[in-house]
Amino acid sequence: QVQLVESGGGLVQPGGSLRLSCAASRSILSISTMGWYRQAPGKQRELVATITSGGKTNYQDSLKGRFTISRDNAKNTAYLQMNSLKPEDTAVYYCNALGVIYSTGTSYYTGNDYWGQGTQVTVSS
Repeated sequence: QVQLVESGGGLVQPGGSLRLSCAASRSILSISTMGWYRQAPGKQRELVATITSGGKTNYQDSLKGRFTISRDNAKNTAYLQMNSLKPEDTAVYYCNALGVIYSTGTSYYTGNDYWGQGTQVTVSS
């Protein structure tokens, strides 16, 4: 009933830009906090950025200034604009949703901590 689908990943040269999108399934009525995380090969998953429904953002300190998170509450979609990409940004990027209200068509439910399947971002010349 609850799905998050990331898109926008790919191969980009160092210094380039990408914009990732995370679309929530239509069954989702609202999401309190949406976030982006990433996991590089051999490393733990780490926070990239989060954004609340009110627009409050939180970033990994090292990514401030290069990455920008935004969302469209009406569409329950989050975006991650990534600029000045570096090879060390190479990772699988995952979307996360906290504080979810969704409908099955006949009932409403709440849920927490949902993840998308991830989208690969590769920064290489």
